[in-house]
Amino acid sequence: METAGEASTLERNKALMRRFYEEFWNRGNVAFADEVIAEDLIHDQMPPGWPRGREGFKQLVQTWRTAFPDLHEDVEFVLADGDRVLSRFRLTGTHDGPFYGVQPTGRRVDVQGVDVARVVDGTIVEYFYHEDTLGLFRQRGRFPSDMNTVAGTVATDEGTG
Repeated sequence: METAGEASTLERNKALMRRFYEEFWNRGNVAFADEVIAEDLIHDQMPPGWPRGREGFKQLVQTWRTAFPDLHEDVEFVLADGDRVLSRFRLTGTHDGPFYGVQPTGRRVDVQGVDVARVVDGTIVEYFYHEDTLGLFRQRGRFPSDMNTVAGTVATDEGTG
């Protein structure tokens, strides 16, 4: 059984994730990262050459908001357990800017995904996500020449050979 303190921490963490969507994805407010993202954020899905930690996350938000200026993420649900918060989202937007080497297509996209964050004392210290990247590129009608340059699709050496 949860104590009142544990329940309130879970509710604060869920509220943080809802604000995460509103500030970063819906408003493009990268400065919010300085308030809620750890400087040394663990996020192993960044392409080679990207900054790590908080700065890499800021670049991720800017990349998406440049490519999809009208980007909007609706939160379908948020779950919290211990220091982990999981949320499912639906992303919509129009491809009106360059995106991982692909020039604007003017096409609308509608994809779903899941984010998982580890929150410690009101700060996101670890973050990873899975979204329908194949569906995203299929809807745009074009694929990047090298998928390893796309955040969230970076290949690892695990399981090969």
